[in-house]
Amino acid sequence: MQLRDIPVQTKVAKAGMTVREVFRECLSANVPALPYCDEQGRIIGRTTLKNVIQQSIIPDYMAEFAHVVPPDLDSLKEAETRLREVFDNDIAPYAQEPHASVKPDTSLGKVLAIMERHDTSYVFVVHGGRYRGTLTIQAIARYEMELDESGRR
Repeated sequence: MQLRDIPVQTKVAKAGMTVREVFRECLSANVPALPYCDEQGRIIGRTTLKNVIQQSIIPDYMAEFAHVVPPDLDSLKEAETRLREVFDNDIAPYAQEPHASVKPDTSLGKVLAIMERHDTSYVFVVHGGRYRGTLTIQAIARYEMELDESGRR
């Protein structure tokens, strides 16, 4: 199987994009993150839905004491307000270190091993220093199911 058939095509995040734009792209493509690129298109980091939410919505004390927070705690209004407040912010402050990436000719076995090693459900596909798509565990499963259902095994 060739990886070039599976990755989800997305835009990249870059300085000047808003949190709202990144959320829309991630949700539209059903991916948890976008690569963060410089002006030359080189991947210099990543932006994840999880990190934006953690930094802007979840107070540190709630995360630390999640095991004792009551299940009926009504802080949703506060969380919604905080998220709306950051939607117009530039995504740059939320960029994290670069994420695991693979080349388009990487075997599926190696991709899955890399995902396991990095405890992640996605990797970026990069060729010649340029982003080519996001490979998610869901995209791999979908591809495998399509192969199975079409009898092309």
